[in-house]
Amino acid sequence: MASLIPCPHCGPRPKEEFTVRGAALPRPAPNAPVAEWQAHVYLRENPRGDYAEHWHHSGGCRRWLVVNRNTATHAVHSVTDAAGERP
Repeated sequence: MASLIPCPHCGPRPKEEFTVRGAALPRPAPNAPVAEWQAHVYLRENPRGDYAEHWHHSGGCRRWLVVNRNTATHAVHSVTDAAGERP
């Protein structure tokens, strides 16, 4: 059985319908120093355990979502619409 992601708009859907963008990290300010932007774009940790990532439901509602999951077990803890995560 395929892993299911509980899309808040479409319900449980197979993970193959989604594209992962990466860590759901706050962006630096537009006028932040170049070094801060370089670190944001290129330097990533690879943690073991709970992690928040941006996923795009490319095979469904086409919404960006924040998926909180465990990187070791792949258990999904929560999924929210990324539009609601904006400061």
